[in-house]
Amino acid sequence: MKNTLLLLLLLFSVSVRAQTGNGIDKYNVTWTSQSKNSSESMPCGGGDIGLNVWVEQGDLFFYIARSGTFDENNAMLKLGRVRVKLSPNPFVGDSFEQQLTLQNGAVVINGKNGKLNVQVKLWVDVHRPVVHLSIKTNKPVKTEAAFESWRYQDRQVNGPENNQGSWKFAPQEPVKTFKDVIAFKNNGVLFYHHNHDSTIFDATVKQQGMDAVKPQMFNPLRNLTFGGLLQGKNLKVTGTYTGTYINTDFKGWKLESINPTHQQDIEIYLHTAQVTSVDEWQNGLTKSMQDANDHQKNAWQATAAWWHQYWDRSFIDINHDKPAADSSAWQTGKNYQLFRYMLGCNAYGQYPTKFNGGLFTYDPVFVNPKFNYTPDFRNWGGGLMTAQNQRLVYFPMLKSGDFELMKPQFDFYLRSLHNAELRSQVYWGHEGACFTEQLENFGLPNSAEYNWKRPPEFDKGVEYNAWLEYTWDTVFEFCLMMLETERYADRDIHQYIPFIESCLTFFDQHYKYLSHLRSGKALDGNGHLVLYPGSAGETFKMAYNSNSTIAALQTITGRMLALPDKYLNPTERLKLEGLLKRIPPLSTGEINCHQVLTPATSWERVNNVESPQFYALFPWGIYGIGKPGLDVALNTWEYDTLAIKFRSGIGWKQDNIFAARLGLTKEAAKLTTFKLKDSGRRFPAFWGPGFDWTPDHNWGGSGMIGLQDMLLQVDDKKIYLFPAWPADWDVHFKLHAPYNTTIEAALKDGKIQTLKVLPAERSKDLVMMLNSR
Repeated sequence: MKNTLLLLLLLFSVSVRAQTGNGIDKYNVTWTSQSKNSSESMPCGGGDIGLNVWVEQGDLFFYIARSGTFDENNAMLKLGRVRVKLSPNPFVGDSFEQQLTLQNGAVVINGKNGKLNVQVKLWVDVHRPVVHLSIKTNKPVKTEAAFESWRYQDRQVNGPENNQGSWKFAPQEPVKTFKDVIAFKNNGVLFYHHNHDSTIFDATVKQQGMDAVKPQMFNPLRNLTFGGLLQGKNLKVTGTYTGTYINTDFKGWKLESINPTHQQDIEIYLHTAQVTSVDEWQNGLTKSMQDANDHQKNAWQATAAWWHQYWDRSFIDINHDKPAADSSAWQTGKNYQLFRYMLGCNAYGQYPTKFNGGLFTYDPVFVNPKFNYTPDFRNWGGGLMTAQNQRLVYFPMLKSGDFELMKPQFDFYLRSLHNAELRSQVYWGHEGACFTEQLENFGLPNSAEYNWKRPPEFDKGVEYNAWLEYTWDTVFEFCLMMLETERYADRDIHQYIPFIESCLTFFDQHYKYLSHLRSGKALDGNGHLVLYPGSAGETFKMAYNSNSTIAALQTITGRMLALPDKYLNPTERLKLEGLLKRIPPLSTGEINCHQVLTPATSWERVNNVESPQFYALFPWGIYGIGKPGLDVALNTWEYDTLAIKFRSGIGWKQDNIFAARLGLTKEAAKLTTFKLKDSGRRFPAFWGPGFDWTPDHNWGGSGMIGLQDMLLQVDDKKIYLFPAWPADWDVHFKLHAPYNTTIEAALKDGKIQTLKVLPAERSKDLVMMLNSR
């Protein structure tokens, strides 16, 4: 160990700043032929806006999506599609190139037809909700720009198509997606969707017996209005047209050049607000447009600078100078970066990046041929969140240092806190926030999963659902992320403390309440909570003392008590200390005379294919490298027949992370390269659908976590370098660790070339693990 530390200090003393974010351009995605359809689109975005961009038969298309565009059914609607035609057309010649330029976040398209050349640049302002399209040609051309919408009329939503919203498989009435308002205005196209007063929120509140407290409840859907204005200088209105794209009819509102020109700029200004009148929304749009115009001169430079800082903050480059030597390893590094780009496109969203497609879904028939629905469709809902999936999108942002990107997910929970607390008060008469799985963006369980056909005597606070009953502990992973932002970056987390306390209070009070109902005693004979009925993930049901719940309670309570005094007063600290004593110990079992981790003390049935027996390893970090009991966790990997049966790299599976946390280099590399290899679709990071939808963001997120953990793991102040890294993979990386620490290192041919640790005094906490297993 001493020799290792001396080596590291020596390397640190001679390290030089190597390639940083400026080298991201080597991963730019370049296509030299046009796309067949929207499934071959390229992501582009920024702020909270995502575009799917493609050129098809000489026409430029892009879908527009924005965070938080939820309709009356809580489907996340796209804002529309834009089609651009040039005449004469430079995209019908022999030369074509479309490139995602990661270094500045733009998509650049070049075309040539004879002596006519064109360059199109499409980008999104990171700081203001504006889409910019710039067309430059060496000869004057006429531009036609059209806004196309399939919501030009009300659309009936039938059968499985209801999975795009919150009615899902149990609509209680005919479901419609109501039409947008779309009209020409001042030589532009104005478009918006204004939610009706009555939404799925009202039906859910009534179903779940919460009407008495409804006036107190947060309702994100009522009067929500979203849309924008497409316009450009030198453009005039030319009329409307109709058509069909793939399987969906649409109407187009067309603008065209007043005169042919060498340069045509087009802007799409967006605005979202909860307002009582459309006039109020339009006034907000006007103010947003004025703000964007006031900052237009430096908008591109500011956006490009933001992306440069983003890439400089963190990166993982694998075999960057020999991509052909091991294509799977090189693809892993490339697609890690491409997926991080997709995450960066919702840096400032009002709502979190959805695990089931994010901002980049496309026509669903190309994901599942049976789903011949509109481009608004995605499986598993729009405003509906599944914590087990969402966590995998957000955990990798800690080690990449993308703390600002985590705020939308945290805000999602803060907005719903009071509603979750009202559930506990209404149903059981005690305190604390009860967050279920399959959680609406207003903090109640999804109505279909809650179940419309419930036995009248069944507990109204519990989902009548074989998968989701008593699955309440998933919220603690977001509590952990909140706490980690303080530990990693010294962020002020005062606003999150009441939320975390409320989540802990629910488990303490509710399980004492249930135990007292059964036996007249609030605790077991050892003075511990009796966590029954419970659940280990969605898999081990009606569990007694689920280890995933115990590990969560132990970790969050312990981390709260470890906070500086400024966050807790003496009364709060005393309360937490009492809770910590009431949390039962983790249980273990035995397989073939080997001690193993178990999902719980006991359970009634196995309902899904998760392996929550490893949750004490990830995310809770109770077991792991350098910690007691690592052999028990390794035995579980080796001998637990269900864990072996369920092992996979598909979708939200976390076995690559478990392997990395166990120090199993070969297994971690195999599973992580499976996750992060090229998707098989034209854009390499459009994985899925897995268990969910395409692009599958919890597929990519779990791949990111696994790759980070192969390189770097932490245990409070200890930093383990290369704990599960193949020695024959060259790598240059920059990652973040607790206590405002960054580690940048380069490994080539199994030897460290450079190592830089900031602050320098953190070098003493490094532990080298290369070739240790």
